[in-house]
Amino acid sequence: MTSGPRRQMRREPTQERSRAMVERIITAGYAVLLEHGYERSSTARIANRAGISPGSLYQYFPDKHAVLGRVIDRYTDRLRNRVSRAFVGNLVHPSPGERVRGSVLALLDALEDNAGLIRVLYEQLPPTADTHRHDFRNRIDELVTTVLLSLNVDRETEPVDAIAWVLVRSVENLTISYVLDRPEISREILVEELTRLITGYLAERIEFGERRND
Repeated sequence: MTSGPRRQMRREPTQERSRAMVERIITAGYAVLLEHGYERSSTARIANRAGISPGSLYQYFPDKHAVLGRVIDRYTDRLRNRVSRAFVGNLVHPSPGERVRGSVLALLDALEDNAGLIRVLYEQLPPTADTHRHDFRNRIDELVTTVLLSLNVDRETEPVDAIAWVLVRSVENLTISYVLDRPEISREILVEELTRLITGYLAERIEFGERRND
């Protein structure tokens, strides 16, 4: 798969009419991206879906990579914000196990609702454009670190950043594989096993629930 690097817009819209035009292009770009995939998306298809001429699209975007870059930025931000709100919301649970379970459910819900975007990010995005997935991971790293600190993890004695990295990569790989591969495993069992995996790991490292006696 070949592609050029992410490109910026030719110009930012300043008037209401031009802003509406750009919104139509971005919305159309998202639909075309999910329908045809990154490689087979084109400015002609995006313009046709938006109901405008290719020339109108080129007033704002130099090529398809600029359109799709803006599309992926927009919808990845929305996904990240949704996961962020859910993770923070789960901090209110008094039980550490319920915080973990709630966070796993929230992540899985968000990924399943955005399966098309996830497929693009993890299977189709050209390496030259692959900044979005790393941004998403970094944000989730920060959120998991916040959750760990809420579980009485002491930064002075435990490698919180390393623990967060291990948890994020493990859960990310398992949930992404579940969403994309659709194995013959029920959702309920997946959530239960992930919760056991995380809580078991944490119980070995930190004061988490009923910590075993040394």
